[in-house]
Amino acid sequence: MKIKDNRRAQGFTLVEIAVVLVIIGLLLGAILQGTELIDNSRIKKASSDISSVSAAFVSYQDRYKRLPGDDGPNIGTLTARGGDWATVTQFGDNNGVLTANLGNTWNGGGEHDNFWQHLRAAGYIAGNPADQAAAALPKNAWGGLMGITVQAMGGGLNGPKVCMSQVPGKAASAMDLQLDDGLGNSGSMRATLGTSGTNTNPTNVALAAPYDESNEYTICITI
Repeated sequence: MKIKDNRRAQGFTLVEIAVVLVIIGLLLGAILQGTELIDNSRIKKASSDISSVSAAFVSYQDRYKRLPGDDGPNIGTLTARGGDWATVTQFGDNNGVLTANLGNTWNGGGEHDNFWQHLRAAGYIAGNPADQAAAALPKNAWGGLMGITVQAMGGGLNGPKVCMSQVPGKAASAMDLQLDDGLGNSGSMRATLGTSGTNTNPTNVALAAPYDESNEYTICITI
């Protein structure tokens, strides 16, 4: 006579369930910690990229006594320098003023794409010096773009500025605390509320509320 084995029908014991819950908790903790590390690494990269562009902007003026982007006044002046300069296609009017309006922040208009071409040809930043228009703009750590503008933005922030689009609210707040005063409507770093997944142009309207982690922003900081 066969004796039925009922052990399989008993289900999990409390100890087994507890072990499974502990393992799930550890996995969730590791995932959350990994996400936090990724977020922090992106913030550090973005801050480093801003510092690199700012340093390149100053170094270029020291070397050439001209503004990157405004350098010219004709293409021959630039290509005659040889090396990577031979591939440059854009030049400025060399009037000592960089032209990059708010509406050109993400399309490379004005002397904007010139700016990136000149810094690349001079060896200050990586990339192809021949890239033009929006293709000349570097990508930022969140898949948005890096651009420049010289028009006032964020409620009166004047002068040349490097900008980033599609920056998550949590990251924008952290960067503002790290680089400035933590407020998106004051100091040397200002923000414009963006549309998710869109390269939103900066505006000269002061940010009306503190950074919201559920939003995306366009941020600009003086260089």
